[in-house]
Amino acid sequence: MDERKNDNKPLTLWEMLQSVLAAALGVQSGKNRSRDFSRGKPSHFIILGLLFTLVFVLILFAVVKLVLHFAGI
Repeated sequence: MDERKNDNKPLTLWEMLQSVLAAALGVQSGKNRSRDFSRGKPSHFIILGLLFTLVFVLILFAVVKLVLHFAGI
């Protein structure tokens, strides 16, 4: 019965972050994917996905700037 109560409970922020990171790497399990579709809200995943993409691009930009700085360019 505890599993049924857990099925209706919305996803935590940590669970959503794990799903976004797993999706970005392409290693999401079928169990977690079905959990996301049944308990998660699409808007939350879209927002987290956009934030993840923004942070990823900013980190890449910073790494390139750092490498170019050390290369003397």
